[in-house]
Amino acid sequence: MKLKDRVAVVTGASRGIGRSIALHFAGEGAKLAISGRDPDRLTELHDELRAKGNEVISILGDVSNEADVVKLIKGTVEAFGRIDILVNNAGFGIFKPVIHMKTEEFDSLFGVNMRGAFIATREALRYMIAQNDGVIINIASLAGKNALENGAAYAATKWAMIGFAKSVMLEVRKHNIRVVTISPGSVDTDFGLSNRHNRDRILKPDDVAEAAVLAAGLPATAMMSEIDLRPTNPKA
Repeated sequence: MKLKDRVAVVTGASRGIGRSIALHFAGEGAKLAISGRDPDRLTELHDELRAKGNEVISILGDVSNEADVVKLIKGTVEAFGRIDILVNNAGFGIFKPVIHMKTEEFDSLFGVNMRGAFIATREALRYMIAQNDGVIINIASLAGKNALENGAAYAATKWAMIGFAKSVMLEVRKHNIRVVTISPGSVDTDFGLSNRHNRDRILKPDDVAEAAVLAAGLPATAMMSEIDLRPTNPKA
């Protein structure tokens, strides 16, 4: 197992990509701390993992709330004694022209998609630096590398995440900590895809999860710092 006995935190784990990453990590032997805002779905995932024999704790929380993030990281260390992998996955999108976007909508996007990742990274690094080991995986988007009509605010959060991750990587690689950014294209989740005509051809959450396992499971001396993930043939 590529991640046997590694302790992984996954934010936004109650659905979509985060849920799939948690399941794949568990399948590779990781011990898990899962977090999300949906109590029913989080409990469902927790019970599913426990039923498979995995060690897991679940901590309900919102990554835009600093106290919730601190509680998640501290709770993980209290339960497992360390933290080896952090997956900054929690995120959402609001898509509309800038002229119609409210300031509070813009702030909420940055609060979850970027500020939450910053707080989680900072708190996890306190332990990873002491361990002289760790992996931080950030789930960004190809929208963080390309302009997106009616998605300026969302794209800005992902551009920010990519720049943040690249800079953090330079700060912490001397502590044997690897920082990885995965930028998927459209993924078949409930993330505003209900009207897509090519859902059978775009990426699946499991595709992103496989990339996360690959990045986290590399030898300690190797780092895959960026992964751009696209469907092989998206055209119907």
